[in-house]
Amino acid sequence: MLERLAALRAVGLLADLDVQFARLIARLAGSDAPELLLAACLASRATAAGHVCVDLAAVAGGVVLPEADEEAPADVSAIVAPSFEAWTAALRATGVVGAPGERCPLVLDASGRLYLHRYWAYEHELAQDLAARAAAAEPVDEERLRADLARLFGPAGGDAVDWQRIATALAVLRRLCVISGGPGTGKTSIVVRILALLAAQAGGRLRAGLAAPTGKAAARLAEAVRTAKRRLALDAVVAAAIPEEAATIHRLLGPRSGSVSFRHDRANPLPLDVLVVDEASMVDLALMAKLVAALPPEARLVVLGDRDQLASVEAGAVLGDLCGPAPGFSAAVAHRLTAVTGVPVPAAAGRPSALGDSIVLLDRSWRFGAESGIGRLAAAINRGDAAGALALLADGRCPDVGWRPISADGDFRPALEERALAGFEPYIARIGAGADPAAALAAFAAFRVLCAHRGGPAGAETLNRRLEARLRARWSGSGRSPWYPGRPVLVTENDYELRLFNGDVGIALPDPAAGGALRVAFEAADGAFRRVPPARLPAHEPAWAMTVHKSQGSEFDAVLLVLPAEPSRVMTRELLYTAVTRARRRVEVWGEAEQLRAAVERPLVRSSGLRDALWGAPGETRA
Repeated sequence: MLERLAALRAVGLLADLDVQFARLIARLAGSDAPELLLAACLASRATAAGHVCVDLAAVAGGVVLPEADEEAPADVSAIVAPSFEAWTAALRATGVVGAPGERCPLVLDASGRLYLHRYWAYEHELAQDLAARAAAAEPVDEERLRADLARLFGPAGGDAVDWQRIATALAVLRRLCVISGGPGTGKTSIVVRILALLAAQAGGRLRAGLAAPTGKAAARLAEAVRTAKRRLALDAVVAAAIPEEAATIHRLLGPRSGSVSFRHDRANPLPLDVLVVDEASMVDLALMAKLVAALPPEARLVVLGDRDQLASVEAGAVLGDLCGPAPGFSAAVAHRLTAVTGVPVPAAAGRPSALGDSIVLLDRSWRFGAESGIGRLAAAINRGDAAGALALLADGRCPDVGWRPISADGDFRPALEERALAGFEPYIARIGAGADPAAALAAFAAFRVLCAHRGGPAGAETLNRRLEARLRARWSGSGRSPWYPGRPVLVTENDYELRLFNGDVGIALPDPAAGGALRVAFEAADGAFRRVPPARLPAHEPAWAMTVHKSQGSEFDAVLLVLPAEPSRVMTRELLYTAVTRARRRVEVWGEAEQLRAAVERPLVRSSGLRDALWGAPGETRA
């Protein structure tokens, strides 16, 4: 088996880490049984692909290497997995595969999910922590809460259920509150209201924290909080208790150099009474487990995100697993919410769980109206309606949605470049007119090219390279330097000394204080601008085009979405939904119709036991 795995590695169908891990497991077990070698290799490979575990029941008896959408050379034979019963029996007979709770390198649960021990521990601890937090109701001054809700939201009334009001109240009444909704549903706009209510309950003595997975998302959360504080008439003591800065989760926890652990953990918890985490769909299993473990048991946790967006780049689909079926409120919680909000809150049928009592789904978008093309397209994608999505794109009657069919046998790149340059023309003009950092960043946020792929003819790297070549020649003539006025860059590595984080976008502009030399301007969390010499930047890349994954946590007035013309495993329903909903006013899609159809019909599935642990649902879940 090792020779066959090595052959697949040689042709690029396996990573060296996967094969070396299988070798290590064989050495520890004192056995080169093919069942063990294959299982170890797949368990290692699964985490790199975003899965928390490998579901042996789902792959047993079939071809596992190469996968269905991979092609191996004719001289490399495919590997067929053993039957489920024979496979699991062989694994349990070794000394390196244990049951949940046993200290073994690999963990095999009763459902046939095989984990690397570290990921089983993350999942197990997170499930326990979330369940304990969800079961805790908070004692509050309900009379004051009722009055404060009326002051912040106005009098209750109307036929429609005001889920924003309910979500805000739930975050005060429960130790865990998960608020999920699409763009424009008001997730971040209620953060200040939640914190104001909690501060009022605590007499202003509230230790609150704001966090997000990326620097860009943290900056947007902080700006939303500052804006809402200015707009709302808050008591001075209450307003002072609401923070105006947000941190990345890594920065909040305090990274240790050369270690995967953090300064704050279960033994050294964060000094907080409440933590608000935004853009939770981007948070992977390991990071969420460490974050929740570092929060004092008595502290509230408020989780915001869109469960329908792309899941994290790393392993897990935590927000999707956490929201699960979201069956609704128990009769007791619905009654309590009705009492404090003045809104009739429906109770769910059946026997709702404690976790269901902690979840609110916001379904009304204040950005996309009922007739909005973007809203209708996003909804069609979300429900897997490929025919409806394609019909809407081809119709041409929605001014905020555009469609340009492309094919694999045609060279669409020249036309695509011209369209992209036209989209950036207002930004280019602002740079030419000497825009300051605030004006430059605002103009750049008006338009963005998003790509499903990093590489390939329709990939972000290709488009960035071709656009850079043309724009550098336009601004800098024949100069060889990669830097020119207006060059946008995306930071891809955290630098805590410079306070620059993965996802931050900066623009190279002449700096009068440096004699007109180019400096890269970034907006800080407090709204100020910092200028950094290009040579001091951490790892970065051009930002004319970016992958859809990199765009999470950002919004743009207009989006040009470029999809591959050939089949791709990256193309999923969640990727399309995420890309389309990055646009505020208009989205234009360039793609091949059948590939788009296939993507809408393909939900992103990740193997995980978290949903099973929290809800009792199947372990293989949509992200």
